[in-house]
Amino acid sequence: MSDNQKNIKLVSSKNTKILLPNALTIIGVCSGLSSIKFALDQNYTMAIIAVAFAAILDSLDGRVARLIKGTSKVGKELDSLTDVVSFGVAPSFIMYFWTLNELGKIGWLLVLIYVVCCALRLARFNLTTYEETENWKINFFEGVPSPAAAGLVLLPLIFELSDIIKINNEPIISLILIFSTSILMVSKIPTYSLKRILIPRRLTVFLLFSIGIYFSFLFVYTFKTLFVTGVIYIIFIPISIVHYKILSKRNLEKDIEQNDTSEDVL
Repeated sequence: MSDNQKNIKLVSSKNTKILLPNALTIIGVCSGLSSIKFALDQNYTMAIIAVAFAAILDSLDGRVARLIKGTSKVGKELDSLTDVVSFGVAPSFIMYFWTLNELGKIGWLLVLIYVVCCALRLARFNLTTYEETENWKINFFEGVPSPAAAGLVLLPLIFELSDIIKINNEPIISLILIFSTSILMVSKIPTYSLKRILIPRRLTVFLLFSIGIYFSFLFVYTFKTLFVTGVIYIIFIPISIVHYKILSKRNLEKDIEQNDTSEDVL
């Protein structure tokens, strides 16, 4: 075999790196679309699980891409399009089939508002850039991210399936929640970005232990765990706002001190 034949490759090494995270993204959109089919069949248990699975894949594809250095512009755009389907269209359709259809045209209007806000939120996210002096901001999202928004919108249905307390299904509760979540997505309220949090190596064991315990509860008490997770996320929204303001003030004071120092030197 000649040297030229040895160097023949079916795909470049760069393309193979891009393939894995993009494959996870495609599986995620398939899961999101499948949740709509489950909702049409009134199988809301599987609909929620499908959206949750899509959220897990969404949290993994970016990390995998950065880990294997397989990030690409195509992957970034594909991820946003997938999020619109899995966390915009899918949860709003699920809620429409479950309860919002009882509100008639207003119910469908809410579906349209939520999906539009989700698309606008993702478009803004793709255009967001930070200066070198603002790197601390990467630990926060501007507005509620679409996967978290999907969880908040589905919270009444998750509560219904959890059997914690038996209450009558009130469409007005879903109406208020989906409209509020739509506003939160396009707002500039800072919320924690779990995708960017770095864990010290000495705490890795405790992190893995915590993840193991969480998924154990998720498998045994699926909807109770999802509901508690949603409530905890809501509690953390005001905490993230306060934390953001503290960091912003601290960095502003640091910049002023640096400017004063440079003026003294001159």
